[in-house]
Formats: sequence, C-alpha cells, structure tokens
Amino acid sequence: MLNWVNLFNIFCFLDNHQYESPHHTHECLLAAGAIDSLATNSHDAFNELKQFSNKHEDWLFGHFGYDLKNEIEYLFSENADHIKFPDLFFFIPEIVIELSGDKISIGVAGNRHQAIFARINETIVRGERTGLSKETAINSRYSKESYLSTINALKRHILRGDCYEINFCQEFFVEHVILEPLAVYTLLNAASPNPFSAFYKINDKFAMCASPERYLKKAGDRILSQPIKGTWKKNLENPVEDDLNKEQFYGNKKERAENVMIVDLVRNDFSKICKEGSVIVNELFGIYTFPNLHHMISSITGELRGDVHWVDIIRATFPMGSMTGAPKKNVMRLIEQYEKTKRGIFSGAIGYVSPERDFDFNVVIRTILFNASARYLSFLVGSGITFYSDAENEYDECLLKAAAIKKVLTF
Repeated sequence: MLNWVNLFNIFCFLDNHQYESPHHTHECLLAAGAIDSLATNSHDAFNELKQFSNKHEDWLFGHFGYDLKNEIEYLFSENADHIKFPDLFFFIPEIVIELSGDKISIGVAGNRHQAIFARINETIVRGERTGLSKETAINSRYSKESYLSTINALKRHILRGDCYEINFCQEFFVEHVILEPLAVYTLLNAASPNPFSAFYKINDKFAMCASPERYLKKAGDRILSQPIKGTWKKNLENPVEDDLNKEQFYGNKKERAENVMIVDLVRNDFSKICKEGSVIVNELFGIYTFPNLHHMISSITGELRGDVHWVDIIRATFPMGSMTGAPKKNVMRLIEQYEKTKRGIFSGAIGYVSPERDFDFNVVIRTILFNASARYLSFLVGSGITFYSDAENEYDECLLKAAAIKKVLTF
C-alpha cells in the first residue's frame, strides 16, 4: 500500500480487522485519487455537500470535522489548530477497492486503468523515519495542576445544572517531526486492531486512526448508531478474573448512567429524521471485548422518513453525543471555553457514502494526526466528566490513554 499512499494526494483506507458483526458491509474499503472534491470551512458546508452529492452519482469518501458544530448550533471556535484539516472534505475517487468475505472488486473511473497503473508502477518510494526516538519530548497543553483545576471547574458547572456530562479532551503534541505515516498507522493498528480503523490522507495532512466506535450507518431506510460510553480495563493474564471484571463492568452504576444519557441523546437526535415510533434501543449496555479493553456499547436504530436527504441525517445527529456530552449545545460551549486546542477532525467522523447513498462513518478517536508540511504531530485523549468524577482519576486515565499512543510512536 506504500506505493499507493505516496502516489495519490488523496487517500482513504477503511478496515474493520475482520470483526464479526452483522452490521459490517465491507471488511476493507480503499479509495485513492480524486476526480472531484469538496473542501470547505464555510458556514454553509452541509448545503455545499448536498449539492456536491447530487452532482455525482458515485462513491464519496471523506470526513466531517467536529467544528461543523458552529454551523449546526451557531457556535464558534477560536482555539489554535495546528493540523488544519478542513471542516468538511469529500472526494470522488479514481479507484475504489472493496473486500468483503472472499470477494474483491476494483473499480476505476472512466478509461483511466492503464494510466493509473502505469503511475503506480513508476512510483518511487522515499524512505523516511518511521517514528520518534525514545528521547523525543511529547508535550501536553495542560500541567497536572491546570488539568485538575479544569475538571473541578467543569464539575461546578454540572452542580449548577449547566450540563449533566461533558467529554473533556486534552492535546499531546510534538513539533519538528519527520515520520512515515503509513508505518505509524500499521504499528498503531497492530497494537490495537479495532473495527473502525482508517488511514486518511489529504495532501500533507494525515489521520492514523484505530477507532473502535461507529458514529452512524445508513442501509436503505434504516439508520444505526452504536455509541461507546464506558470503558473497563481487560485482565490479560487471567480469563476467569476477566469474566468477573466484565460482570462488575456491566453492573457499574456510573458507567450505566453515562451510557444511558448518551442513548437518550441519540434517540432525541433520531426523532428529528425518523418515522414516529420507529426509534428503538436494540441493545442497552452491551459489553464488547477488544484487544486491550472492554467497552459498553448500546445500539439504537430508526426508520427514516421518506423525504430525508442523507446529508440532513448527518446534520441532525452531528457531532455524536459520545464525544460531547449532554445537553449537547451547552457542553459544546463549555468544551470551547475550557479546551485549549481546536478539535478539528478529532471527534469528527471518517467514512464513505455508496452510489446508492448508504453510508458508514466512524468516530475519530484513538487517532494520531500529522501535518507533514508543518512537521507537527498531535493526538487528543479525553474522558466523560460527571459530578461523581474524581479529578485525579481522570488525569491518570488520560495519561494511561496517552501512554498507549506514545508506545506506538517511540521505538
């Protein structure tokens, strides 16, 4: 795949790592090159995307950035953005490769077969440093003291009734970096092979994603959301104790309370676009095991009204509640006030839209971001804050999540 990544300025690879699920349509999807594309930071991004989609009856690949919230809820973003992904980007690919079960299909736009494959064969792969040295300093935007102070300030907002739960994130970053993004992605997914991973490139900007979470899927007139809210450490040494861990996790009142708040938020979002009485919680508090962690995942479905454009489905449900908190508009104001970095593509969504206008998008978490021109690398980690959160514990949880990514980057 390295030749392809260097050959094409626009590239998207989606991999479910062969997780067994009735909700996965493809094992892998690869899209490369762009016949046409839409990149925008405007306050009319969704209408622009609707026009772009109506113009092309073809595959679309791309992303929604978190800060599209500003268009949806009339908010603003003034924090620094060093990675600089556009708020919204979609492209019509030159090549699409689908892998499903024992079948593989390759689609090439127009009569470009010979020219594209000649370019692939002629591509020269330039070697670059794969990762960071162990001596490289990975910086945080918060000292421990400032982080603890911020969590306690957020808890005071909860006590006053401004919100019930808030997803608060902090950035870790490295400047003056040279690395090979695809090699880093490979290492990240070897360490944490998750069902919504993505390698995504727009010119000099890269997202190396090992996400376990689906944001939203559309199949025909049905939509499905599977928010993750609740994480439990896995006992890798003792399977018997790990089974007890899962039972404790399932019965944990705090984890359930956080999960059900987001489920209610998703149900409310779905009610804007679905037929009355069709929104159903198919699974509540499901415990799913991943290579290093257990997650609590709930599944919500709904039947769409006949007049809903696929872009309006995104507008009605974005950003996903698992990455904001509740109530959504209030917590997004607080996120902007207390976080120090513009989230950008982080806690947004990467995915595809089929020619039939079905789609599947992930939640951009557990992701390393890299701007090759600026030589700037970044990753964000966070957690859900409630009134019962302990600031010290939340700080330790963030460091634990950051350590897992640092381990991939430094070798």
